[in-house]
Amino acid sequence: MTAYRAPVRDMIFSMRAVGGLAEVAALPGNEEVSDDLIEAIFEEAAKFAGDVLAPLNQSGDKAGSVCKDGAVKTPDGFKEAFAAFCENGWHAMPSATEWGGQGLPQLVNTPVIEMWTASNLAFSLCQMLTVGAISAIEHHGSDAQKALFLPKMTSGQWTGTMNLTEPQAGSDLAAVRTRAVPEGDHYRITGTKIFITWGEHDCAENIIHLVLARLPDAPPGVKGISLFLAPKFLVNPDGSLGARNDLVCASVEHKLGIHASPTAVMSFGEKGGAIGYLIGEANRGLEYMFTMMNHARFSVGLEGVAIAERAMQQAFAYALDRVQGRPIGCEAGKPIAYHPDVKRMLLDMKARVEALRATAYFTAGRMDVAAKSPDAAKAKKAQALVDLLVPVVKGFSTESSVWIASTGVQVHGGMGYVEETGAAQHLRDARITPIYEGTTGIQANDFVGRKIARDGGAAAKTLIADLQAEVGDDAALAGALKTFGEVVGWIADSHSNTPERTAASAVAALSLAGIVIGACLLEKQARAAKAQLNGGDAAFLSGKIAIARYFTAHVLPQVDGLARAITQGHEAINAFDPGAF
Repeated sequence: MTAYRAPVRDMIFSMRAVGGLAEVAALPGNEEVSDDLIEAIFEEAAKFAGDVLAPLNQSGDKAGSVCKDGAVKTPDGFKEAFAAFCENGWHAMPSATEWGGQGLPQLVNTPVIEMWTASNLAFSLCQMLTVGAISAIEHHGSDAQKALFLPKMTSGQWTGTMNLTEPQAGSDLAAVRTRAVPEGDHYRITGTKIFITWGEHDCAENIIHLVLARLPDAPPGVKGISLFLAPKFLVNPDGSLGARNDLVCASVEHKLGIHASPTAVMSFGEKGGAIGYLIGEANRGLEYMFTMMNHARFSVGLEGVAIAERAMQQAFAYALDRVQGRPIGCEAGKPIAYHPDVKRMLLDMKARVEALRATAYFTAGRMDVAAKSPDAAKAKKAQALVDLLVPVVKGFSTESSVWIASTGVQVHGGMGYVEETGAAQHLRDARITPIYEGTTGIQANDFVGRKIARDGGAAAKTLIADLQAEVGDDAALAGALKTFGEVVGWIADSHSNTPERTAASAVAALSLAGIVIGACLLEKQARAAKAQLNGGDAAFLSGKIAIARYFTAHVLPQVDGLARAITQGHEAINAFDPGAF
């Protein structure tokens, strides 16, 4: 496996060109955000990602996390790396200053989190789940719960999890059966949760589980779910650790990828009931958990960007080193990177990665405006765009990461299918990202049902108008935006009366949106690069222009086919009877 080098220059360029860095830095509370600060943070983060986390990626994959008698041992080096990660303040970076974090904008945090994920996805998942748990407690917990739990969760001394699904439930949380019975100032929780990322490990002294469960008198379905906080070790009022709670890791899953990340089966209440504390009001647990899930969905979309970047770096390194055959028009001894078809694959990987990154960073910038803009109208518009874009970032980026990582294996040829090169690990790791935190189908149905049909396509039309203003007279992009608008109109008109049509077309609609948005943002980056050509690095800036040209010529044409599939192809799906086969 090749070394990982964080693409710091590309990250900063994208933050400025499409993320709205200047606007974000001018928001209240962001006064200290400067170019010097960002460059200093990114330089140190890149060193930690490349020198500490990346070398553990392949060894961690081979060893995996191991469960014995309810205790999980992470691979060699992980515990020490996590301690250094926390000691250097990286774990606390995304959180609020009130709890010991750095309070930096989402746009600044996002590239750093991309570095952790690209260098070592399995490692990065621990922080990702903890930050999500912090967000849920911060928004919905009591003042006492915040004061007791958030400082140590922010520092990484304690980590957090999200316990949603169960063996019989899958993604259908209405089928959750875990019970919570009141007992004094707490509850006794009994039940089994599956697929709990970093549900048990040896890197932190305590693990704070957020658990969906039902009260005895709860109404059926999702309206009867409450959210509880159940620590691995009970916590005394002074913050010291008490007795071990009645919860245990029954096993860890044997998975296709992310082997170093312990995906636990958690058993609550084998000895009478795990002690848990209600967060917020009863029967509003799913609403509260969505605070954590929305954070996680954006973060998993960023995982797609990161794994794709890592796979691309590896493919470039191999293709520029491997000599096989004589590329057309080249002298003997040129590496395979100069064969036209390998050149095509490398260019396709790079263009798609940069489009995904641009979309994620654009979304991160809108998150900051939504959270901090003193202009209520701007904040409202930004939040509507964030709501629209999160399923695109999650669904389209992760599906694309599988494609890109698979292309990386193809660039390696037969050696890509051999585990020693490391190319296969990227594909195996990427494969979970379109599944967890809501499958691509769930993201797509959310996109067409809640994010387009519910408001008649208003947020999508606003985005299309904004992008049209950016791309100006570019005929190909203007045509693609027009098609996007027509699809939005079809969804808005069709969903209420024939939801089976939009459901059958939802993933295609998500893909169309991802391609059009990515193409427009790459064009915006290309225009920024053109404006800097005279006084900047010609090779880097010309590359931005070439990437946009490739994406428009080779990826954007898919939009017309997707539009036909969306508006005309749904009958072929809905008429299909799986039982007949």
